[in-house]
Amino acid sequence: MDMDSASSVVLQALTQATSQDTAVLKPAEEQLRQWETQPGFYSVLLNIFNNHMLDVNVRWLAVLYFKNGIDRYWRRVAPHALSEEEKTSLRAGLITNFNEPVNQIATQIAVLIAKVARLDCPRQWPELIPILLESVKGQDGLQQHRALLTFYHVTKTLASKRLAQDRRLFQDLASGIYSFACSLWSHHTDCFLQQIYARDEAAALSSLERTLLSLKGSNTCPDTCTNATNLHYHAKTCSRQVGSDSTCREKLEKTIILYTKVLLDFLEYHPCAFIPLIQRSLEFAVTYVFTPAGEGVTFERFIVQCMNLIKMIVKNDAYKPAKNIDDSKPESLEAHKIKTAFFTHPTLTEIGRRLVSHYFLLTEEELAMWEEDPESFAVEETGGDSWKYSLRPCTEVLFLDIFHNYSQTLTPVLLDMVQNLQGPTNVEDSVQLLMKDAVYNAVGLAAYELFDNVDFDQWFKNQLLGELQVSHHRYKLIRRRVIWLIGQWISVKFKSDLRPLLYEVILSLMQDPDLVVRQLHIQFFFRTEQFLPYLESIFGLLFQLLQQVTECDTKMQVLHVISCVIERVGIQIRPYVGCLVQYLPLLWKQSEEHNMLRCAILTTLIQLVQGLGAESKNLYPFLLPVIQLSTDVSQPPHVYLLEDGLELWLVTLENSPAITPELLRIFQNMSALLELSSENLRTCFHIVNGYIYLSATEFLQNYAESLCRSFCDLLKDITNEGQVQVLKVVEIALKVSPMLGAHMFQPLLPAVFRGIVDGERYPVVMSTYLGIMGRVLLQNSSFFSSLLSQMASECNQEMDQLLGNVIEMWVDRMDNITQPERRKLSSLALLSLLPSDNR
Repeated sequence: MDMDSASSVVLQALTQATSQDTAVLKPAEEQLRQWETQPGFYSVLLNIFNNHMLDVNVRWLAVLYFKNGIDRYWRRVAPHALSEEEKTSLRAGLITNFNEPVNQIATQIAVLIAKVARLDCPRQWPELIPILLESVKGQDGLQQHRALLTFYHVTKTLASKRLAQDRRLFQDLASGIYSFACSLWSHHTDCFLQQIYARDEAAALSSLERTLLSLKGSNTCPDTCTNATNLHYHAKTCSRQVGSDSTCREKLEKTIILYTKVLLDFLEYHPCAFIPLIQRSLEFAVTYVFTPAGEGVTFERFIVQCMNLIKMIVKNDAYKPAKNIDDSKPESLEAHKIKTAFFTHPTLTEIGRRLVSHYFLLTEEELAMWEEDPESFAVEETGGDSWKYSLRPCTEVLFLDIFHNYSQTLTPVLLDMVQNLQGPTNVEDSVQLLMKDAVYNAVGLAAYELFDNVDFDQWFKNQLLGELQVSHHRYKLIRRRVIWLIGQWISVKFKSDLRPLLYEVILSLMQDPDLVVRQLHIQFFFRTEQFLPYLESIFGLLFQLLQQVTECDTKMQVLHVISCVIERVGIQIRPYVGCLVQYLPLLWKQSEEHNMLRCAILTTLIQLVQGLGAESKNLYPFLLPVIQLSTDVSQPPHVYLLEDGLELWLVTLENSPAITPELLRIFQNMSALLELSSENLRTCFHIVNGYIYLSATEFLQNYAESLCRSFCDLLKDITNEGQVQVLKVVEIALKVSPMLGAHMFQPLLPAVFRGIVDGERYPVVMSTYLGIMGRVLLQNSSFFSSLLSQMASECNQEMDQLLGNVIEMWVDRMDNITQPERRKLSSLALLSLLPSDNR
């Protein structure tokens, strides 16, 4: 591409490609696509996006085309790869100056430089890092910022490479720039603090941005703890100097979070190197989270990070001595000594009390959500694996870890808090109600640790039972917490003879006017014989709750409980499921856009079919289309529904009294499922076996041919275990329908015959081979004779000689057969040869 004439042409095409008019846009995009492989095209793009006089949108598009070209054409082995001469020129042009005025374009340029660096640095581009460092040292603010931005993206990209050789190269590179990056970070941090004290917010913001970039580039500096502590030490003053809504404050919080993230990453990946920082890190985190020093300064995400830091130090295996102290590593003993010296009795007591009495308390926002949207509140309370990012679950996890490691110190502290709250609480005293809720929460979380210290049965009868019977609206806080508390303890320590009393309480609470309280029955285990007198009432109330709630997560929780109840009581559920059976089709239709709710419905249907047994045939008008959709790999929902759909299909077959045309028809989905060769293959084989047992003749006549083709394809590339599963299907077909089975699966039998003759080495496969051939020989001797003749012709051997080889191998491998039924089968099959004329 001639540079003189090309620039204006490419610039015009880029301008047209930014148009909103598709008639102009599409031809321009097509033209640019054709130029992608032309020599010189990317040099033109470089000149265009480096020209600050041009339209921003045009320059932005030029950067994007350049960046995409790196992915497609920069590698030497790529089709239409860029020449080495052009790449050399482009690399030089990318780092001639760092003065891009537009932030978004500067970021994209930094990313594309990092992409080139991933492929070429340091071998083909040794000058990149020195030029970046030199630019960072410059006095020009814009140039310094852009060079820092590029330095961050380059180091981030190079650090992400995983090949051992690349890792060594990066380590060599990092050793030369690490100290400089850390000193740069420290310098910008000091500048920020000086400027914020001088109330120069604009300069402080600029320094803070550079602090962030240099910190990201250096990633894990050993002085992190000191700098993080220093910065947050000044945070009180900073917060007074900058407004609560200012950009500077927002950046400041981001910087503080990044400091703590660096600490956490350093601790996670280099625990032994972190040992000198344990003391300062604990002092830092505990001071700001568990003492008045943090009041008015800390914010939620910072508290979460500090709690995670404490938790990771407390439970880190590298900091725990071995059971035999002589087997411990010196660094483990050192770390354990530091932790022991820090976590004194007063410190642990203060941490334990403050966790419960401050961080466990429900907030005004949570209480307001409970009143305004109880379903959302209940969903938030039972949220998933979110402890790293949310304060409440993070607090609870920290409490558990500290209590587990220091239970001897913290158990008396918690029991003392319980003792101070004995007896009913005044419903007008909201502070005491919240405190009791928090303490009961702690006792529930620490149930296993408190096993020997709490007589829960007596506490239930003397205290908790009475609290559940307080019906005042404000006391719902305690009713909810007590029923949750019992749910935590019931699998730890709860006498069997108290369970009927508990079921009475549950029945009462499920009619509580508060929705959140009604939902907490989900925690309970039960014994079927004791539960049956309450089954009708509780199941009816569960169904009412399922209809009443609207959130998908809540419906899933209720469906989970319903499934558990049906599973435990089995056929006893039959008189009470009529309403549920009528409601599920409607719920299925309503949940079309909510696949996880549909998964819960499938799980409920699985238990329902097992509970109904043969009566489940009445569900077929709803059940079979559900199975059809869930197991159809051409339908997008199968990604979510397939596993549960296959399980439902299997239990439907297992409980079906007879095959129906509709049940037979859904087997059309199976060929595509077998092609997937997924982890669900075993279930697929069980489903095939179910059809064979249910109606071998009708099933094999309809599907044996396609099934045989699928099996032939599977056997080409499958593990020994998978091979056994395929062969077991053939064996069952021969057992249930010897003549039809042998005829339908005839294409598979020569491979079985050859496996026996060749002496298959895998014992389980050989045992299955012999089981299949034994059934053919014993139940269909004429078919065996024709198979023997076919194999003799293929092997170019006499039939007598080939049969002799088979018998010899068969007798030799009888010990591979461990199942008595198969040993008997082989013996009878071999004995059946005795009356023959064959010598």
